[in-house]
Amino acid sequence: MSDKEDAVTKTYALMLWLFPQIGKFPREYRYILGDRIENGLLDILESLIEARFVRDKELLLRSTNISLEKMRYLIRMSKDLQFISIKKYEYASKEINQIGSCVGAWLKKVKKTP
Repeated sequence: MSDKEDAVTKTYALMLWLFPQIGKFPREYRYILGDRIENGLLDILESLIEARFVRDKELLLRSTNISLEKMRYLIRMSKDLQFISIKKYEYASKEINQIGSCVGAWLKKVKKTP
């Protein structure tokens, strides 16, 4: 599996796992923090899919890396507010880091291509 396919697959899998967790957030935070996380992951997925088809991938992949960094903080905030357990936080963080590694590898390949 290539880096681009792996990044899309991993993002999709993280969304399938994380969205039900967000549904358990307290109501007052579900629509603030939960929506941010859900929309952020949807944006990341859309960007990764788009990057598979556009000619100039570098800018899109860099933007996706920034979005992943934002997601790290939103997930951390969920843990700090005790909406997710430390174990779930560790899993989500590991998955986000793996997605970031795939995006980074994809970005390196894009830079090498003339």
